[in-house]
Amino acid sequence: MMSFTKMHGAGNDFIMMETVDTRRDWSLLAIKMCDRHFGIGADSLILILPSDKADFQMRTFDADGLEAETCGNGIRCLAKYAFENGQISSGTHCISVETITGVSEIRLSRSGDRLIGIQVSMNRPEFRAANIPVMVELRKEGIVYIKSMLGYPINIDGKDILLNLVSMGNPHAVYFTSQPVSDFPLTQLGPKVEHLKIFPNRTNFEVARVLRRKQIEVRVWERGVGETLACGSGACAVAVAARLYDYIDNEVDIKLPGGIVPVAWDGNDEVWMSGPAEKVFTGEWPE
Repeated sequence: MMSFTKMHGAGNDFIMMETVDTRRDWSLLAIKMCDRHFGIGADSLILILPSDKADFQMRTFDADGLEAETCGNGIRCLAKYAFENGQISSGTHCISVETITGVSEIRLSRSGDRLIGIQVSMNRPEFRAANIPVMVELRKEGIVYIKSMLGYPINIDGKDILLNLVSMGNPHAVYFTSQPVSDFPLTQLGPKVEHLKIFPNRTNFEVARVLRRKQIEVRVWERGVGETLACGSGACAVAVAARLYDYIDNEVDIKLPGGIVPVAWDGNDEVWMSGPAEKVFTGEWPE
């Protein structure tokens, strides 16, 4: 039997497991465990492993079995898990987590013995096409990298959309609309944007509407999962694009279906994200 803990960050839900096993077929297990009808049900399986670079190593396998580069909400849940299981020393206010994209710093806010806040560094956003990654095919010149990551036009099902492309360690395409995001046909167009040929590793797709300089409403089509109640890296990508357009100031609340994810970015350095992290239940999965 394998012990697990089900957790969520603003409704973005995860199966958390501690392991030292790097040889198991975790992709296959993620598909089985994340199934909402025949498994536990989750957006992703998150493994917590030892690290020689940070306090913890995190590997994330999405519901389709593919491994994601990073996961902002998942990092917050890992910090909450480690705190509640006594893996963070008393008085510690900063830990680090290693992911495929590098090491993230996590700031912990305490009130006595309680953890009352978690703030995650998602590092600097990346705009180089090769590192998002994104490509575009010209008529005769073959494959070239896109020069501008803002306002890249596409047409899907007769709908003109301007995508804003950024990596938060994983690829994101952000679309700003003036209409309520609830009206956008995300389940119809989301998978088509995800699988556009210009994205060799597919992409996450965010539809956003700026409500005021301090708040943006967002829906997310998450690569390998589908529509999710929240996405931490997606919230950061939206905030970055909005900041570059001067829609917002340095701090903004990203309003997702599952809750609020505050994001801070000064336009130059690391992006910082906070928000909820909650335990749902624990259990055992048969080997």
